[in-house]
Amino acid sequence: MKLAKRTNGRNEIVALTNSYHGSTQGSLSLMSNEYFSSAFRPLIPGIKFIDPSNPDYDVLNENTSCIIMELVKSEEGCKPLTQDFVNHIVRICREKNILLVVDECQTGLGRTGKLFAFEHYSIVPDILVLGKAFGGGMPLGAFIASKKIMDNLTHNPVLGHITTFGGHPVCCAAGMAAFRQLTEQKLYETVKEKEILFRKLLKHPKIKSVCGTGLLLAVEFESEKVCLDTIRKCIENGLFTDWFLFAPHCLRIAPPLTISSQLIERSCEILLNILNN
Repeated sequence: MKLAKRTNGRNEIVALTNSYHGSTQGSLSLMSNEYFSSAFRPLIPGIKFIDPSNPDYDVLNENTSCIIMELVKSEEGCKPLTQDFVNHIVRICREKNILLVVDECQTGLGRTGKLFAFEHYSIVPDILVLGKAFGGGMPLGAFIASKKIMDNLTHNPVLGHITTFGGHPVCCAAGMAAFRQLTEQKLYETVKEKEILFRKLLKHPKIKSVCGTGLLLAVEFESEKVCLDTIRKCIENGLFTDWFLFAPHCLRIAPPLTISSQLIERSCEILLNILNN
């Protein structure tokens, strides 16, 4: 957010409805759901929202510094954005000098079947945000941009962005080791077939749908109660899962990319047995 403002000198930011970018006051400002943010106001001003299912593109104008979005709206139940919506956003950004910021904390590092989810859409963001799997189990996050854009933080003021633990050597070593394993073994190339197996096995009258991309899936039930009861029983039977902030009627599937076909079959067997009983 700081980098975008510093790059084009604008002060308004657009985010998508029902997206999740974190819980600090900055990222919380990007959350459209007042239940999660109202207790911590005042938050950062100048935030506007656009609903991908019914977009008002006029919120993107000459005052907009950037638009920040997840390409798969994870906490809404793993809903991928449509190609048409993304294309429209990219075109407006290019026409109006608005920076495109893609948050891939949940979708990056192979989770969707490509190294980054933006590859599915044939786009390149101006700023890419990474976290979670990026550290290989250690706390590590990053925001990435071209040198031309990133250099805007080096002056007016000097040290426009600093962080106490940035570049921590142990975390960086873990992140690099994980990245090498991911790319050398091309673990993301097996993700699509594993998604297909999950979808093939997860057939049941109580399952309304399976939504998502790659190994970021949401199993939809008829109600929040059914979902939470199912999750509780899953945990009791050794199957770890949870729900989604904006879709509590959906059960989360986000296993390690290394999960085997046998473990996929076993996990689905546990889930289906619970639904049968």
